Formats: sequence, C-alpha cells, structure tokens
Amino acid sequence: MNADPNPQADRPALDGLALFRVTPKGDPGAARQGRVRSSFRLNPESDRPEIRLVVSEPDRFDPVPESALPPTVTPAFSIDWKLVAAFRGQAAEALTQRLGQATSRQAQQELGRAIITELLDAAADDQVTAGRKTWTRAEQEALAQAIFDSLFRLGRLQPLVDDDRVENIIILGHDRVWLELIDGTLVSGPAVADTDEELIEFISFLASREGSARSFSEAHPSLDLRLADGSRLSATNWVTSTPSIVIRRHRLVDVTLDDLVRLGTLSPVMATFLKAAVRAELSIVVAGAQGAGKTTLLRALCNEIDPLEQLATFEDPAELFLDELRGRHAVVHAFEARHGSGEVGADGRPAGEFGLDMALPVSQRKNVARQIVGEVRGPEAWLMIKAMESGSGSLSTTHAASAADAMDKLVTCCMEAGRHVSSELAARKLGRAIDLVVHIRLDNTTDADGTKHRRRTVSEIVAVGQGEAELGYALTQVFSPVPNAPATPTLLPDHLRSLARHGFDLDAFRAQATGATR
Repeated sequence: MNADPNPQADRPALDGLALFRVTPKGDPGAARQGRVRSSFRLNPESDRPEIRLVVSEPDRFDPVPESALPPTVTPAFSIDWKLVAAFRGQAAEALTQRLGQATSRQAQQELGRAIITELLDAAADDQVTAGRKTWTRAEQEALAQAIFDSLFRLGRLQPLVDDDRVENIIILGHDRVWLELIDGTLVSGPAVADTDEELIEFISFLASREGSARSFSEAHPSLDLRLADGSRLSATNWVTSTPSIVIRRHRLVDVTLDDLVRLGTLSPVMATFLKAAVRAELSIVVAGAQGAGKTTLLRALCNEIDPLEQLATFEDPAELFLDELRGRHAVVHAFEARHGSGEVGADGRPAGEFGLDMALPVSQRKNVARQIVGEVRGPEAWLMIKAMESGSGSLSTTHAASAADAMDKLVTCCMEAGRHVSSELAARKLGRAIDLVVHIRLDNTTDADGTKHRRRTVSEIVAVGQGEAELGYALTQVFSPVPNAPATPTLLPDHLRSLARHGFDLDAFRAQATGATR
C-alpha cells in the first residue's frame, strides 16, 4: 500500500504536531533555531545526553522461550529511546526548515533519511574526536531506522508491524504488550513506550497524521484508525483502566476465491457457487467472529466483480483497499467516514462530520453499479439495506456466531437507525434485500506435540428469502456445517439453479449434496 492517503495540501504543518514540536531547554513555549549538525557531546559533565545503546529491562511476562519469539521481539541490542527522541527532535526541526525542498510524501521521507544520516555522522565524528568508542555500523543503522520510524512511521511499534509472524498486537499499557502470531500463539512483546503518557501522546499524533485526522482525547476516548500500511488500529483510553490498543494486520489484501480454496477455507464447488453469485449480482453478507477472516473473504468476493464495473465502498475506517488494487477495478469511489470535532450543530452532528449515511446519496450521483458497505456494526445496517435496494449485488460483513444469528443481529442493528424502524419492518426489508449469508469460522487447535494450528473455513451458506409475516424472512441452508472442513452441499433452492449460467458447478453440487431435495 504505497498510495499516499493524504494529499500534501490537506496535511497539518509539521511543526504544529506534537511529534515535530521542538522547544529549547528551560523555555517550553518558544521554538528553537537549530542546525543540522548534532549538538550532542560526549563530555560526562555535559548536561546533554551521552550517545549510547542500552539494554532494556527484561519483559514482565515470558510465557514462552525466547527461541519461540519472532526475530524482531528479541533484537541483538536495544535502542535508547530517549536518545531517539532527542535526535528525532533535531531531525524534525531540520526537516521543517528544509520542507520546501520536498513536496511529496516520498520526497519528504528521502529528505528525512538524509538529515538523520547527517546528524548521526556528525555525532559519530564527535565521539571519535573525544576518544570515545563509537557505534558499530549495525548499531548506527538500527538507530537511524528507529529515528526514521519515529518521524514517519509507527515508532517503537514499527518492528512489530513489520514482522510477518505477527497477526495482532495487543497493548494494555506501555509495558504490557502481547503478540498474537499467525498460528494463534500468544507471546509477550517489548514495551512500546516508557510511560502510558508517552504512548497516548504518540497515538494522538498518529490520529492527527493518518487518514482523516481523527481526534483522540478525553472528549473522544475511542479511536478507530487505518494505518499507512493498511493495518487497523483500535485505541481506547480515559474509559479503560490502562490505554487499550489493538493493531490488526491485513495480511491478505489482493486475494481471490481460488486462493482461499488453496488455503482450505473454501471447497472448489463452494467457490464456483460464490463466484456465480457475485456475477449474478446477488447481495451477500459475510458473517463470523472477530478475526475469522470476514474482510479477507469480502475482498475475494469483490475480486469476482467485472473489472470495468463501477463501484462505491463505504467504510469506517477503510479496510477493503479496492481503490488501491489498480489492476483489479477500474473505477472505485472509496468513501470513508469523517468524524467531526468541535461543537454540535443544529443538525445534531459535530462540525465537520461526514457520515456514511451522507455518503450514500452522494455516490448515487456517480453512476456506480454496486455500493459496498464494508462492515455493519450498528445503524449502518439500514444503510446496507438502502445500498442493496438501490444497487445490484451489494456486499457487507457483520459479526455473528452463525448465519441465523447474523440475521437476528442485523434486525437489531436496523432498529438502531431510529424509532421509525420496527423489528417487523427491519426483518421484512432484510428478507427482500439479502440473497445469501456466508458464515466463516475460526478454529484454533493444538497437536499432541504442542504445535498450534489456526484454521479458517466457510462453515455454512444460507439463502435468504421472504418468510412468514411473524419472522419476516426465511432461511435455507445451501451448504451445511461439517467438522474440520468447509461446509458441504445440502439443498439448492430452485431460484439458485440459474447460477449455473454464471459458472456454478451444479453437477458437482448434486453429487456432493446430502439433502433429500436436489
């Protein structure tokens, strides 16, 4: 994901952000004029910090041997992050003074690297002049990378996000860090800040820098944020006992249904059914638990849409990235909710807010063929119904333990849209709007030798139709759950037989079906 989500014109000035603010000693209110050359000296009597790498204290938790930890969790040496912060201040000051030389994000990062190199080379010269031991090449490179990460990326979080073995990062305070690996193993990680206050300040900086400049403060104690690499950060403070932060990485972005067949998530006949359903413009809801792979499956479904079909996506925050997969879709209008700030206006919205309910009417003037509501957690379920009614073949996800539970939850979510939505109206609308509910299951197992496995499978596919007045919809299980495998063919409603025209392998379905009706 190299696309820059923030045009330069929309970014706040660097010297206005907490990370780039530099103040002289003893004068916290004034900006300090500085030079590119380092001001650090190695005189022990000096009040400036000595340049050194230090070994940090061992982590509080150690549930597994160090040999089992990802490489980035047990580095050969630890970084002195106070030293990084000091260098970062000088680099930020120099970058601000020379910012006119670099307009694009890539150019700014290249200039930042050059400034960091100049600072460290000058500091190393000072060490040699003073007769002190200087850094090794590896140590200087590690220090330079840490300074760069603090300026432009995720600081002390960056090595964890870069590690391909880490799926989720769980932070319950600056020094209580857990890493959930791709096999489901939970291991302890290094501290990501020296204090909770430092951690919260950095998260607040990320909120102001990334995406649509969201607020994270006592007035806004919850934050959902898409990071530059596509990971999703969810942070809470002031209403939790400690800062509570989870970063979920998206490892499969450009993914197809055939890829999921190879991974064992789908059976081949199920893949032909879902491909045909998308091509036939059926509206589909993907349901499952947190971390089950709903968004990954939704991306795979979207990749079956004709490349020339014009799309609009509605998300808070953005996770699908269909607009960034340039080779997959020609036209994608990607709407992301913008949270307002300041006083609430006469319309009941904070100033500057742009909700997904406002985005849907806008998209209807852009000649789009499909409107995709990425995730339904609350009143946006009513928005999902509108998208399904006004477009063709809409797609969404929601959290639920089964396909039937997903329908029950969506009824409740629709009712959150306002008093005008009764349970009867919601159920009737859902029965008409949704064609299929696909449930994906996450299973964690452990072998006798202790080896852990994490398996994601599509456990059922249910056809939705209009039902009796009391319930409002009817469900037919097309693919039914089986243990430790993707769902098996069961019953095929008559109206879905037409999917054979779009590539559905009807003969294979009939051969594998276990139901009495074919």
